[in-house]
Order: sequence, then C-alpha cells, then structure tokens
Amino acid sequence: MRIPPRITRIVSVSALAGALLVGGTATGVATAAPAAPSAPAGHSVAAVGEICYSDLPAQAHDTLELIERGGPFPYPQDGTVFQNREGILPKQSTGYYHEYTVKTPGSSDRGARRIVTGERAQEDYYTADHYRSFDLVDHGC
Repeated sequence: MRIPPRITRIVSVSALAGALLVGGTATGVATAAPAAPSAPAGHSVAAVGEICYSDLPAQAHDTLELIERGGPFPYPQDGTVFQNREGILPKQSTGYYHEYTVKTPGSSDRGARRIVTGERAQEDYYTADHYRSFDLVDHGC
C-alpha cells in the first residue's frame, strides 16, 4: 500500500504541533509550503478546468475517500507517481503528482477515469478521458 505524500506531511505537522503544545521539543527542519503551481511551457493554468466536488461521479467520491484514509486501493497502480507527460497539469518536480483509479461501472478494465493528486491539501484533479483533460476539484461546492 502506498501512502499519499500529503497524508505523511499532515502526520508530521500534527506530531510537531503536539510536541510544541505539551511543552516538548521538536526536532527536524521546517520547510515552506510548495510554491503555487506554474503553467508548463505552451500551456496556461486556465487549460485545466474546474469541477465542483458535488458534480463528480459517485465513484470519484469513493476514490477521494480512499486517498484520505490512505487505502487500501483496489488496483496496484493506485498511488503511483503521475509523470504529467501530457504537460496539461502545472509543471512540478517528479513525484509531486500521484494517480488513482476511479472505477467505471461496466468497464472490464481500469477504465479512463482517474484522480491525480498534488502535494497540497485538496489539490485533486479529475480526468474522465485518460489524461486528455483535467478539472481541478473544488471541494467547497
């Protein structure tokens, strides 16, 4: 099972906060939050659409819940690094994005639907067409 990177960061921040609140000491080095995504050459951030969480298919909700819990995931490819070879998502270093399958009812294979997560909290992208287009999930609607 792969633990999404943002889950491990949340645990680390929680441990640090807990140590400081009870008067303990914290060791380690604090790092700044990742910079805001920048658009890759030839693409604009506007090339990525937006979708309300409530408009996602039910299976995407299931996948997002599994990601938040850290699994278990139904496919061995879930949680692997997404390379962004298409260059549609904002350019980031290798390992920044991870992909997860969104089950497609009636499909005999994984289907074309995916959630791709970034390292920032609630940085989730949905694709229904196997990486030809992406929508950033708005968790507030």
